[in-house]
Amino acid sequence: MSTAEKYLKPEVINQIKRLDLRAQFIVKGFLHGLHASPFHGFSVEFSEHRKYTPGDDPKDIDWLVYAKTDKYYVKKFEAETNITGYMVMDLSRSMGYTYRQELTKFDYSICLAAALCYLMIYQQDPVGLLTFDQKIRNSLAPRARRSHLGNILSLLANLKPEGETDVANSLVQVAAMLKHASLVMIFSDLLGEPEPILEALYRLRHGGHDVILFHVLDEAEVHFPFEGMVELEDPESNQRISLDADGFRRNYLSEIEAFRDTYRRECSRARIDYVPLDTSMQFDKALTGYLTGRTARG
Repeated sequence: MSTAEKYLKPEVINQIKRLDLRAQFIVKGFLHGLHASPFHGFSVEFSEHRKYTPGDDPKDIDWLVYAKTDKYYVKKFEAETNITGYMVMDLSRSMGYTYRQELTKFDYSICLAAALCYLMIYQQDPVGLLTFDQKIRNSLAPRARRSHLGNILSLLANLKPEGETDVANSLVQVAAMLKHASLVMIFSDLLGEPEPILEALYRLRHGGHDVILFHVLDEAEVHFPFEGMVELEDPESNQRISLDADGFRRNYLSEIEAFRDTYRRECSRARIDYVPLDTSMQFDKALTGYLTGRTARG
C-alpha cells in the first residue's frame, strides 16, 4: 500500500482520534497522491489558475504549468482567486448509521469536511459551516484565518447526528441566508423525497452559488451484504421490517442505483458537482471531485 493510500483509507483514519490530525493526514495523502495523478505538479498552483478558454489572451497562458500538466491554464486575476466556501452538514439520525465500517456516514463526512477546510484555508479562502436536521442548527461565519480552522474543527468534533431531517427545507434556508455567490459543499445521505431536495438545490444554483453535493451512503446501503432472513430498522422512524435478503437484493440494488442516477442526471443538468461516496471509499475520490470542480469552475 502506498503512503498516499494509507493516509486516505477510512480504517486508517479511524485510528486517529483527533479531528485536526485526521484532516492533516487526509490532506497529506491527497497532496502526495496528486503527484502520481493527472494533477501532477498542480497541487499548489490550482487555486491561482483556471483553464484557458477561447477569448482569453494567449499571452496569459502559464507555460510552466503547461510543462507540468500538458494543459493550458491562465493566471487568475486577484478578484477571481478567492472564493467563499460553506460546509453544509446533515445532522440527521440516519447519518449516524454504519453496518460494519469503522466510520459512520457522519464520521466520514466530518473527516472530509475537515480536510476541505484545511485545503481552503491553506489557499486563504474563507470557509464557514452550517449544520441542519429539520432546519439550520449551527452557523459559523466564513473566515480565512488559520485560527478559524480550530473553531470549525471543534464544532464538527462535538456534533452528534440525532435529529429527524428535512433536507429540502434546510437547503432553502441556506439559499435565503447566503447573500454573496459562494461555494456550497453539502454532506448528506439525501434520505428523503428527491424532488423537493432537487428543487432546493436548483434554488441554490439560481442564487449564483457553485454547489458540490457529497452524497455519503454507508457501504452496506450501496452493496447490500445481507443474507437470509434479516430485520432492518429505519434509523429515523425506528420502524423495523423483517425480510428475505436474498429475494430482496436485486430489487434493492436497482432502486439504490436509480436513486443515485436521478441525482447524477439532475445535478449534471443544473451544473452541480455530484460526488457519490460510500464509507469504504478512500477520501481522495471526494477531494478530487472538489479539485476538478474548482478548476472547471475557475
